[in-house]
Amino acid sequence: MNLRIGNGYDIHQLVSERALILGGIQIPHHLGLLGHSDADVLTHAIMDAMLGALSLGDIGHYFPPTDPQWKGADSLKLLAQVNQLIQSQGWQIGNLDSVIVAEQPKIKPHIAAMRQRLAETLQVEPGQIGIKATTNEKLDAVGQEAGIAVYAVALLQQK
Repeated sequence: MNLRIGNGYDIHQLVSERALILGGIQIPHHLGLLGHSDADVLTHAIMDAMLGALSLGDIGHYFPPTDPQWKGADSLKLLAQVNQLIQSQGWQIGNLDSVIVAEQPKIKPHIAAMRQRLAETLQVEPGQIGIKATTNEKLDAVGQEAGIAVYAVALLQQK
């Protein structure tokens, strides 16, 4: 069995008057993530990990922030396109793992819903998607609640 692994990273600034969307789930918070699309930093990191596993570039190549068609885009729709791309190359998801780094809001209560939503989009089992959350212990911009960062890894297997 052929396997490929890729990693992804994304960070977005927290601002007022934006929704906070992680893994396709809107999370109640007084701040949201700034970005050209819906700024779903979790989904963006996962897409970069998937693309990286096959040396297909990054999400900016496929969905550039300079292109008005992606303004406000639902990142789950973009994720579905990335999944179609990897499948067209003869690969499928073995598993995904990620770490959300955020001081606030508390992420743990939303993890099951995020896993379910991502699994539905990717047509995999929720057990193939790992999501963990941690803080930066008040260190750096993320620790000062100026943003949220995500690290992700994707293991792909050849069909």
